[in-house]
Amino acid sequence: MKIVVPVKRVVDANVKVGVKADKTGVDIANTKMSMNPFDEIAMEEAVRLKEAGVATKVIAVSAGVAQCQETLRTALAIGADRAILIESNEDLQPLAVAKLLKALVDKEQPQLVILGKQAIDDDSNQTGQMLAALANLPQATFASKVVVADGKATVSREVDGGAETLSLSLPAVITTDLRLNEPRYVTLPNIMKAKKKPLEVIKPVDLGVDVAPRLKTLKVAEPPKRSAGVMVPDVKTLVEKLKTEAKVL
Repeated sequence: MKIVVPVKRVVDANVKVGVKADKTGVDIANTKMSMNPFDEIAMEEAVRLKEAGVATKVIAVSAGVAQCQETLRTALAIGADRAILIESNEDLQPLAVAKLLKALVDKEQPQLVILGKQAIDDDSNQTGQMLAALANLPQATFASKVVVADGKATVSREVDGGAETLSLSLPAVITTDLRLNEPRYVTLPNIMKAKKKPLEVIKPVDLGVDVAPRLKTLKVAEPPKRSAGVMVPDVKTLVEKLKTEAKVL
């Protein structure tokens, strides 16, 4: 069984970003970049399925600038067998990424696509669902447990009302939640081995996909600073202020 795992290069989760002076976007110049944490969970799950003998090959895929090769090398160090970079300098929006992945799925014919439920830079939570729709594949989002056997994937997920279990016929698309697993620490020997693993670079035109942005960001602004809290002398005063002054968010 072949598994494709899309991974995104994002600003490291521990880095605090600011808005550009011209308010056209977030300033990421000279900031540390890492693999999107949810995609790291997806890669870990795919490698675990391979180690369990369920999968035979894991392919890491990324779409973006040339520096995404660093993210793919991390995926190879985690345990992916090979990597593909769809190189583009465009501002790749979720629909464009989903179309690129759909074209790649048609080419590679994987039995499973596992990706993070969302990227921490834009929090769109759209790519997995769009990919499933474009490829006409069953999907299970926010997976907290995945079991693959007998041509089916059984996925446990949290919903507003509690828990839900879905059974999907393969091929299928699964997006990962935080509770699915804890990604392994990448060791130096595996980093060295990753340098020798194949990494293919292609362009969107090679897949016949137009990635021109459909949306335009007009303005980006930081949220207003929170005002300082106030001390009240007693519960009665607190209740009164909640009635008359508290704002509903």
